[in-house]
Amino acid sequence: METKTIITIGRQYGSAGRQIGRALAEELGIKCYDKELLDRAAKDSGLCQELFENHDEKPTNSFLYSLVMDTYSFGYSSAAFSDMPINQKVFLAQFETIKKIAAEGPCIMIGRCADYALADFDNCLSVFFHADLPTRIRRISKIYDLTDAKAKDKIIKADKKRASYYNYYTSKRWGDADSYDLCIDSGKMGIDGSVELLLNAIRLKEKGYKKPIF
Repeated sequence: METKTIITIGRQYGSAGRQIGRALAEELGIKCYDKELLDRAAKDSGLCQELFENHDEKPTNSFLYSLVMDTYSFGYSSAAFSDMPINQKVFLAQFETIKKIAAEGPCIMIGRCADYALADFDNCLSVFFHADLPTRIRRISKIYDLTDAKAKDKIIKADKKRASYYNYYTSKRWGDADSYDLCIDSGKMGIDGSVELLLNAIRLKEKGYKKPIF
């Protein structure tokens, strides 16, 4: 299936969002960016790759957030960029890289506020994957050979980190239905079902299909 759509994926930890994204990319014959986005941002910006890994989807404080967004909104010179705190440099470099990749053609981007960065792209479909906690505990326990208690703790910490990062850097709320075009319960749909659902959603979007809800 050929597509012109860019799909951004937000996901609860353990919901298989990454696996679904990669399966969808293979089905569509397009690239999927997860950790690869950090590699590209490091190359584009000239910053050390370790900086992106150390700050990957980690929250900062609201003061830094306001500085970052003010800088991004009003533009910045190379001199101003060099004087920024490292948190700002990493965020802006990643933000710019997301836009550059999207301008190159259809792809799938996982996490890292990509849906917010591409808010002005009409060909973007933002998706959020979730599943009930017991389902995610079973999945993480199996993948990492953990007890249920340790898997639950890992899930709670990861979700808290992702939510904090997303909520600081966007004007939306992580996991809220209003923040995305489509929310999918991967625990009920399964990986294959989630991929099929997304393929249908992409077809409908590219057909421009709309029907009044009233």
